Amino acid sequence: MHLVPLAASAAASGEPTTGIAGWAARLVDVLGGPGAGLAIALENLFPPLPSEVILPLTGFAAGQGAISLASALFWTTLGSVVGAAALYGIGRAIGRDRMYALWARIPLVKVSDLERTEAWFQRHGTKAVLLGRMVPIFRSLISVPAGVERMRLPVFLSLTALGSFVWNTVLVLAGYLLGDRWDLVERYVGVLSKVVLGAALLAVVAYVVVRVRSRGHKGRHRVRQGR
Repeated sequence: MHLVPLAASAAASGEPTTGIAGWAARLVDVLGGPGAGLAIALENLFPPLPSEVILPLTGFAAGQGAISLASALFWTTLGSVVGAAALYGIGRAIGRDRMYALWARIPLVKVSDLERTEAWFQRHGTKAVLLGRMVPIFRSLISVPAGVERMRLPVFLSLTALGSFVWNTVLVLAGYLLGDRWDLVERYVGVLSKVVLGAALLAVVAYVVVRVRSRGHKGRHRVRQGR
């Protein structure tokens, strides 16, 4: 039974059966709940795969009886934790020393910037991981610094599971309740993702501008001293 009712409903309502939505639907069709978990695990590893498509579609599948709601929530949360754990492992493999070595090669940045960031993460890392799992874009990226800083794995996994469960539940239930209008979730969360990405880009631009101006001021000061 799996996705037969889901596919029929999708076709009848004009929902997409191609692209990322079609790919996610086929995974659920073939694998059931574990397919939804696999899709979300991959979404964590490759952020361009949008959870705002996969999760509501999984909720829609649950609403059509393709899988149970409990199965949808369990497997998508497990998939989130597995994907985040892989990124944590990458961060742990990079390690603090390599991170500092890589940072030193980046223009316009200072080691003191990384030191401040590291000190901030040591103070607020648990909140950053928990809340970061509920913020588009950062929900995947936050796992890497957790690995670099060697946050205790049981703590990391617990926080990731809790934050992911909240995020997944909201989006899966939205798709479940909206039915064949599940794509409305993608629209609204997509706007939030763009806002977050835009804010991050503005912060980077502002940082670069401040650094360039700072270097310019220092250069002019040295010239004056030379005179």
